[in-house]
Amino acid sequence: MYHFTPFSLNIKRHLLWCDRPQVMGIINVTPDSFFSSSRTEQESAIKSRVEEMIASGVDMIDIGAYSSRPGAEEVPVDEELSRLQRGIAAVRKIAPEIPISIDTFRAEVAEKAIVDMGADIINDISGGTLDPAMEETAVKLNVPYILMHMRGTPSSMSSMTEYNDVTADVLADLGEKINRLALAGLNDIIVDPGFGFAKTFEQNYELLRNLNLFQILERPLLVGVSRKSMIYRALDTTPQNALTGTIAANTIALCNGASILRVHDVKEAVETVKIVTMTYHDL
Repeated sequence: MYHFTPFSLNIKRHLLWCDRPQVMGIINVTPDSFFSSSRTEQESAIKSRVEEMIASGVDMIDIGAYSSRPGAEEVPVDEELSRLQRGIAAVRKIAPEIPISIDTFRAEVAEKAIVDMGADIINDISGGTLDPAMEETAVKLNVPYILMHMRGTPSSMSSMTEYNDVTADVLADLGEKINRLALAGLNDIIVDPGFGFAKTFEQNYELLRNLNLFQILERPLLVGVSRKSMIYRALDTTPQNALTGTIAANTIALCNGASILRVHDVKEAVETVKIVTMTYHDL
């Protein structure tokens, strides 16, 4: 049964009130992200992608400068910062007010992106496990923090998929970290079950099926399944041909309580949100 809980985020000391599910568009300022069509290294390509997203109704934009796909090359801090600077600057020229999240697990990168470059949200795929300073940094900056579940590193996570019960274990891990961050004073925490990160193909679908249970955390829920292997493997296709499957998975996620959809294809996600909310808005 569809259930959406309105939520708010503190963006630059202004309250952003979200009374419907939000769509977060992905911009990868990288040469090696798993979905090749999402790679936008040059300023002109970034601007073109942002303009397309804005026209399609995007609510927020997530910029990543370090690919987390298995086997991706390590990116030096200076290079990650340089890529982010280029990406954030390009977005701000077109959309000065749109919330920007930074997809990084490095505290140093997160702080510079927020303080010096004008980003608004930290999106940490490791949930604070890859950089011990990240939790302290998030608390100090007191900006919205996307807390994702992952085990190991992008290169080792595929071997770390042993769970007693994947849903219960992920919930317990996220719950413990939420409590620690909240007690330290962090106000806005968004949770992400981490589809594709230290989960098997079957475990991803178990999490999707049980997504409504994450409402017990009483935090906005971000779902990022866009064109991932759980989609294209199920359809025996490629990331390039996984849009229809992504729409189906996002529909299921919305019906199970998703607050934010992180996607490559903004127009389709915005339309999915409209149809789902139109169907259930009186319930």
